[in-house]
Amino acid sequence: MDDLDRAALLHIIDKAIEIKKNPLKHSTALKDKTLLMIFAKPSLRTRVSFEAGMTQSGGHGIYYDISLSPLGKGKETISDVAKTSSRYVDLIMARLFEHKDMEELARFSKVPVINALTNSAHPCQVLADLQTIYEKKGLKKITLAYVGDANNNVTHSLLYGCAMAGISINIGSPKGKDYEPAGSVVREAKKIAKSSEIKLFNDASQAAKDADVVYTDSWMSYHIPDSQKNKRTKIFKPFQVNKALMKNAKKDALFMHCLPAQRGFEVTSDIIDGPQSVVFDQAENRLHAQKALMLWLLGKN
Repeated sequence: MDDLDRAALLHIIDKAIEIKKNPLKHSTALKDKTLLMIFAKPSLRTRVSFEAGMTQSGGHGIYYDISLSPLGKGKETISDVAKTSSRYVDLIMARLFEHKDMEELARFSKVPVINALTNSAHPCQVLADLQTIYEKKGLKKITLAYVGDANNNVTHSLLYGCAMAGISINIGSPKGKDYEPAGSVVREAKKIAKSSEIKLFNDASQAAKDADVVYTDSWMSYHIPDSQKNKRTKIFKPFQVNKALMKNAKKDALFMHCLPAQRGFEVTSDIIDGPQSVVFDQAENRLHAQKALMLWLLGKN
């Protein structure tokens, strides 16, 4: 997210909303363009939204599973993959584990590289999140409360994105570096924030107090071993989004979750499937926000 500035961010969001309203107008916007989609992590929304986005814009997406490739078997370097594949395609999208691998891919690629997720960042998700908030609430005088596991990619990108968009963000998480957002990200986000605040709490109800949006994510990110599930469930249980927690937020507060969700853990079914939930609007907006991002990266909007 911090590769963007406020003007670029708002431009992409505005374009995403325009595309959503008039998809046929943009049906040839990426004609004859090819996107390489590199996956080291499993995905539903990322793959389908990017591939559908390319198809609906007149382009083509190529799915590339690292586990079946020389790269995944340790027989080819990331730099060689970047130098080779960027001679074939117009854009590269990658969903990787290590952020340093994403940076290396971008450093050696001749075409734009889109970070579709690493262990430390998930900017495409947050583009869609900000589009959703803008559509439902606007961006002025908004407070988002994120509760749960805050030492994760979504929280880090939310900190940057909210700071850039002018949204105040409260983080509610258990105490400790394993659960709180990285200090370096918080410091950078505070530098970016001009008209909004960033507050950290170790209490979910305090974080959610008078919030316009309550957001959570899985307690078990992809890189966390299953053996930690019972321990983490006990630690995070006080941060579950349920009716009692939502009562601390504004009456018309939205509930957001980037999905996939585990009902009964980070959120109860009555909240995620209830009237305040906009999780599937978020999911849909991945399609539109990513179309807008690809157009922007190729200088087409």
